[in-house]
Amino acid sequence: MRRRRHPSDPTDAEWALLEPLLPVPACETTVGGRPEKHHRPEIVAAFRYVAGTSCKWRALPADYPLWRTVWGVHGPLGRLRHRRPYPRWLRR
Repeated sequence: MRRRRHPSDPTDAEWALLEPLLPVPACETTVGGRPEKHHRPEIVAAFRYVAGTSCKWRALPADYPLWRTVWGVHGPLGRLRHRRPYPRWLRR
């Protein structure tokens, strides 16, 4: 089933700028790890949805990965958020 499009979804041009900023997936390193279950653009879109709408994590629409998955990736970034707000391009 195709996921519904949201305004928070990154465009191809935005994704081309964001992708190099993300760490290499653990499964692609020499240490190894589990393959990622969700595509990275979906996780970024969920971040942007929460940042743009100020909704609660548990109120993420069903189109996105589970809130626990998104929060697990967001956790380290969330600690930084208390010191400074999300950048404007992330909130869109």
